[in-house]
Amino acid sequence: MKAIVDADECTGCELCTQTCPEVFDMEDDIAIVKGDSVAGEFEETCRQAAEECPVECIVIED
Repeated sequence: MKAIVDADECTGCELCTQTCPEVFDMEDDIAIVKGDSVAGEFEETCRQAAEECPVECIVIED
């Protein structure tokens, strides 16, 4: 699974980093994905972060 953050849409609310800090981090007040793919044990919380994103800027690719 892969997570992608649309940096143009991200408002920097940090909700994703609070929900799934293993996958998401902040850089220059914009969320970033830490690695190329999401480890299996973090897939559920990563999907939760994408669903909870207030501006829907996180895309999940299976």
